[in-house]
Amino acid sequence: MWKIDISDINDMQSTFDRLYEKKAMLQKARPLSKIALQKIKESLSIEWTYNSNSIEGNTLTLRETQMVLQEGITVKGKSLKDHFEAHNHEKAIDYLYSLVNDDYVLRSIDILSLHGLVLRSIEDDFAGRIRNGGVRIVGANFVPPNANKVSDLLDELIVFVNENPLGLNDIVLATIFHHKLVWIHPFFDGNGRTVRLAMNLLLMRRGFPPAIILKNDRKKYYEALNQANKGSYQKLTLLMAQAIERTLNIYMSALPNNDTEYVEISSLVEEPNVPYGQEYISLLARQGKIDAYKEGRNWLTTKKAVEDYIRNRKRDR
Repeated sequence: MWKIDISDINDMQSTFDRLYEKKAMLQKARPLSKIALQKIKESLSIEWTYNSNSIEGNTLTLRETQMVLQEGITVKGKSLKDHFEAHNHEKAIDYLYSLVNDDYVLRSIDILSLHGLVLRSIEDDFAGRIRNGGVRIVGANFVPPNANKVSDLLDELIVFVNENPLGLNDIVLATIFHHKLVWIHPFFDGNGRTVRLAMNLLLMRRGFPPAIILKNDRKKYYEALNQANKGSYQKLTLLMAQAIERTLNIYMSALPNNDTEYVEISSLVEEPNVPYGQEYISLLARQGKIDAYKEGRNWLTTKKAVEDYIRNRKRDR
């Protein structure tokens, strides 16, 4: 049913190889420190909640989200809805972790349950229920399908994901699922947060950490989804890969004897034997051509990543 052209991401294989190599390194190093893993998981849960909610308009800052979730504080001047969204998203993440295992098979009931948690005490009449009417999305370049088609389309998408007839790698499969579920738009509200939770079921069952789309990439994210609506998956796949690389690097920092140091590109270009300027290295990072990830608005990479790029370029000549 799904006609998908992924020819525009053929040049991303080196990026995929790098991510799979990092995942293999993490798996080989297990078991990691339980304390370190728990701290990373808690930190990522707060970041995940903050960023996903902020993309949808929640006004809590990262620090306020942490205070609400870890300290039980009610933030003065912030709506009850903002607080509910933070608590609900955290509960949805906990539920997601309870589902994930190596043998996990995607089910519609799990997507509905995640949505039910996301909208609990906010829109109880619609929480966990497929929409029964039409919707329009401000700023999108498409109109979601008729409500009568949603249930069948959702079932078809789940079959596509579980059978993977095109033999897609885990990252591309999760990216396409992400886009198609946004396109189906199965709910009246809470679609974005539910989609970003559900697509991580597909990644985490294969041993990847969660991919967290950053609030600062909101505009880029929506543009990538609109490009996917036109049949081009390059921007969305790249954004997903960069999100995965960021969390992979966070987990790899917990490895024993790990001496990899990621620094801001602006400071890297000041080091000797770095032949490129800040603008060019930043471009390589944005294009996924070097090992790099984003913190806030800044790109971080390593001297080795630049050296590997130079070495590979010489080899390809």
